[in-house]
Amino acid sequence: MLLPLKVRSRQYVRPLLTLLAAFSATLHTEAGSAQTAPGAGYHITKTIPVGADGGWDYATVDAVARRLYVSHAMKMVVIDIDRDTVVGELKDTPGIHGIAIAPELQRGFTSNGRDSSVTIFDLKSLNVLGRVKVTGTNPDAIHFDAATKRVFTFNGRSANATALDAATGNVVGTIALAGKPEFAQTDGRGRLFVNIETDPGQIQVIDTRTLKVTSTFTLTGCDGPSGLSYDRANDRLFSACDNRLLAVSNPTAGTMVTTVPIGPGVDAVSYDESAKLLFASNGGDGTMTVIRQDSADRYTALGSAATRVGSRTMTLDPVTHRVYLATVQYGPTPAPTAEQPRPRAPFIPGSFAILVLDRE
Repeated sequence: MLLPLKVRSRQYVRPLLTLLAAFSATLHTEAGSAQTAPGAGYHITKTIPVGADGGWDYATVDAVARRLYVSHAMKMVVIDIDRDTVVGELKDTPGIHGIAIAPELQRGFTSNGRDSSVTIFDLKSLNVLGRVKVTGTNPDAIHFDAATKRVFTFNGRSANATALDAATGNVVGTIALAGKPEFAQTDGRGRLFVNIETDPGQIQVIDTRTLKVTSTFTLTGCDGPSGLSYDRANDRLFSACDNRLLAVSNPTAGTMVTTVPIGPGVDAVSYDESAKLLFASNGGDGTMTVIRQDSADRYTALGSAATRVGSRTMTLDPVTHRVYLATVQYGPTPAPTAEQPRPRAPFIPGSFAILVLDRE
């Protein structure tokens, strides 16, 4: 990351200085269409200070417990999203990337990239219950599958996934993948979807019971997909692409549906099921694209809400419809030198915070 915004390694952010292209073109495919219209409807209403230094990655909302879990440096930060305050942290999670929660088991899980492990913790007390080595290198995305009560880590440097029994913490299998995995989603019935960060991107579908890849299809026109969200009612996947597109696909048919223009430096995408809205966090120019789902195969880009440059990791609270983005503030960019011909703007110490965006 520029700071710790996500790059292909998902550990640190590179500065992305391009600006968001205007939403002026209407894009059509054989299976569906996307249109553009003015007005994003979202704006920053609050900033939750977190402080401290270091990188960050995924953020996860527990809508029932009213908590936001954020990876930051070598720890997980816990925020009460009704009071908008930091209420706890889980330390010693080296190179933390993601957080998965299993509310029915009262357990949470972090993927720790530096030592290729998963930390298991109690959701209420945040006490550590165990630490498990995964069967790959640099676990990045992590996801809990309620259908099998299994946790899956997606190991970026070994192009595979590790399956753990969420109740015992035991490793139950390893799944070879077609390339570097990114975000994952489940359908709640035993299918697990994962973006494969290739050019063009791919989706692989995993049977969470047999631990086998059941299908693979290409996201035509979508390069380097990172963020992934899923519409269970319409069986549609939403992949955030490096080339400023949101790709909509049908995982059952294994086909592309349409694409929608978004901004540069995207990392995450969230889907608000009740509001029928999609959000893409564009760290490259400090915007969040807002897209309306008109039907399963038709989408309208409503415009962009202002965030901050570098704000590319994001999550959504389905109860309040608020969107949360991790962010920092930057200092002035140093002058170029022979050793550093392209210097990066440093982020201001202690400026790490969470932006809260609400609908107007």
